[in-house]
Amino acid sequence: MRVRIETERLIMRPMVPEDYQAAFKWCGDPKVNKYMIYPLYKRAEDVKTWIESLDYDNPDNYDMGIELKETGELIGSGGLCYSKKREAWVVGYNLRADMWGKGYAVEAMQGIIDEISKTRKINRIMGDFCVENHKSQRVMEKLGMHYYKDSEYEKLDGSEKFKAKVYIKEFS
Repeated sequence: MRVRIETERLIMRPMVPEDYQAAFKWCGDPKVNKYMIYPLYKRAEDVKTWIESLDYDNPDNYDMGIELKETGELIGSGGLCYSKKREAWVVGYNLRADMWGKGYAVEAMQGIIDEISKTRKINRIMGDFCVENHKSQRVMEKLGMHYYKDSEYEKLDGSEKFKAKVYIKEFS
C-alpha cells in the first residue's frame, strides 16, 4: 500500500529502486538471511530487481522499507500481507544485523498494524519463524502473539528446509 507510517523512531514507506544499495546491506548479509525464505542475494543489482517488483497498489500488501526517523537511513523492510488461505494478516520483517535488539521490528510492525486498523478490520495476525530463531519468536511475543502450531518452510530455491513455529494473535 502506498502509505507513509510514522512511529516514535521510525518511518515505514514504500521502497524505491534507488534504495537497492541500502537494502543489499541486509539482503546480502548471510547472518540476516540465515532463516529467511529468499536465497542470499549476491549482487546489489538483484535487490533492485526485487524492489522494482513490489506491488504497492495491492491493498492487501503493506511490505515497506523501514527507516530511522532521526537519520533517514534505511535499516530494513517488512510489513503485513493478507493471506486469504490463512484468513489472517501475515507478519514478516528483515533488519540489518547491527539494528537487532533495539525494538525496531516490534515498533515497525505495531505501527503497520495500527495503520491497517484504521481502514480494515484485522481479525488475526500470524507469523512463522524457524524454531532456532529466538529473536523472531521474541518479536512476535512482544506483538501479543502466542504459539499456534508447529510447521515447516523452505527457501524459495529449495536449498534449505526449516522446522518452524506459527504464532498467532486474534483480535475481537
